Amino acid sequence: MSDSGHGSETGTVDWTRTRLGPVGVWTGLLRAATISEERAAVSRIEDLGYGSLWTGELIGGKEAFSHAAIVLAASTTLVAGTGIANLWARHPAAMQGGASTIGAAWPGRFVLGVGVSHAPIVDGSGQRYVKPLERMARYLDAMDAAAADAPVTSVAVPRVLAALRPKMLELARDRADGAHPYFVPPEHTPAAREALGPDKLLIPEQAVVLSTDPAEARRVARRHMHNYLLLPNYVNNLKHLGYSDEDVSGGGSDRLVDAIVAWGDEADIAERVTLLRDSGADHVLLQPLATDLAGALPQLEALAPAVLG
Repeated sequence: MSDSGHGSETGTVDWTRTRLGPVGVWTGLLRAATISEERAAVSRIEDLGYGSLWTGELIGGKEAFSHAAIVLAASTTLVAGTGIANLWARHPAAMQGGASTIGAAWPGRFVLGVGVSHAPIVDGSGQRYVKPLERMARYLDAMDAAAADAPVTSVAVPRVLAALRPKMLELARDRADGAHPYFVPPEHTPAAREALGPDKLLIPEQAVVLSTDPAEARRVARRHMHNYLLLPNYVNNLKHLGYSDEDVSGGGSDRLVDAIVAWGDEADIAERVTLLRDSGADHVLLQPLATDLAGALPQLEALAPAVLG
C-alpha cells in the first residue's frame, strides 16, 4: 500500500477540531426534504449553535457534493460533512475533485467522509461488493494520484473514513485524517481512539431520542435500528465488541438498544455526549430519531443548551 502522507499534518487535524467544536448533527431526513425545507432546517441548526451538519449518501437521490453545497450555501459558519460519500457512487478522481471543489468554494467548512457502504446496497445497485478493506486502500491510492489535477484549496479538506473494526481504523490512521464511526455503542469510542492514536480525528455518530418513557424510547430506537441490524458490517462489529446473537436479534436487546441509542431527558443525552468526549471523541454527531424534520428539529432545539453549553 502506498502512503501519500495524506492527513500527516497535525495542523489540519487541530484546526478542524477547533472549527467543529464539541457537537454536530447527523441526519438522513434531509434526503426526503424539499430544497426549501432543507435550507430552513440548515439555518435553524446553525442558529442553535451546532458546529456541523452531516448527511449520508445512497446510490441515487441527493448526490453527496451537490448536497453539501446546499448545506453550505444555506449557512455562514456551519461545517458540512459527508457521512458518508459512497465510493461505489463515483470514480476516485471524481471523489477527489468533488471534495476539492467544495473545499475551494467554502474554505475550512467541509469534511469529506468516505466509506465502502454495504454489500446489500451495492449489490442492489448492479455492482459487486468485494473486499472492502482492499477496495478502500486502492481507492485512496487513486484519489491521491488525482490530487494534482483537483482544484487548489486554501485550507486542506480533512478526509475521514467510515471505520468500525481494527483494520479499517488502522487504514484511517495511516491514510486519512481520522474516522467517522456510525451505529456504534459507547465502548467503541475508546477502542477507536487507541487504534487511531492522539493525532487523528474521531467523529462518532450518536442516535438520540428525547423521551423519558423507556417503552416509547426503545420503540423508536428499534424502528431506527431494524435495517442496520440486517447489514453484516454493523452486526459483525457489534459481535466483535462482545454483543451476542441474542443481542442483535429481534430488533435488538434492551442492552444493545440502550447502547446504540441514547434516550432520556436533556441531562441524560448530555451525559452520553460527555462519556464519548471523555473516551476520545473529538466531535459527537447527534442524530435525533424522528420520522421527519418536524419531529427532529425540536429535539435538537431542546438539547442545544445541555450539549453545547
